[in-house]
Amino acid sequence: MAAQINICRMLVLLALIVFAGLLIYAAASDVTSYTIPNWVSIALVVGFTALALALGMPWQELGWHFLFGFAVLIVGFFLFQAKVFGAGDAKLIAATALWTGIAAFTPFIFWTAVVGGLLAASLLAARQFIKQTETNPPFVNRLLKEQQGIPYGLAIMAGGLMSTPVLFERFHSLTLP
Repeated sequence: MAAQINICRMLVLLALIVFAGLLIYAAASDVTSYTIPNWVSIALVVGFTALALALGMPWQELGWHFLFGFAVLIVGFFLFQAKVFGAGDAKLIAATALWTGIAAFTPFIFWTAVVGGLLAASLLAARQFIKQTETNPPFVNRLLKEQQGIPYGLAIMAGGLMSTPVLFERFHSLTLP
């Protein structure tokens, strides 16, 4: 029994490492190219589903996670239509919300908003004071263009990483006898 619990704990830890790695990749992609590949959001959904099934998450709870993720996707769609953020951001927030569920969504959205606000303020200031030059890497010049948006994938990554302790505790509770 103890060996099975340890295997489940290692599975949770491995899944959270994959979760973090996917968020880091999405953030790096967003910063360098203003795109978040669809496969990242799909991998997050598949990874969550595999972990939940492996840990024996009750079907009703799994359904609530998917319903919550879908609700966040709908909100994200409307924010995309209002040009608040990009489609990749909406999909990434929804896929991350699938992992957090309602229980861990508060720290996720709090840190996403805080880092997003700091990121926006920093980029607005940088666009005023730092000039584009040929010696800058191309992605830096892209970030400095005034008509460009904010690579919000970075804020989503920060929110997701800040919510991992809550996620660890939440998934860890599924492994207890």
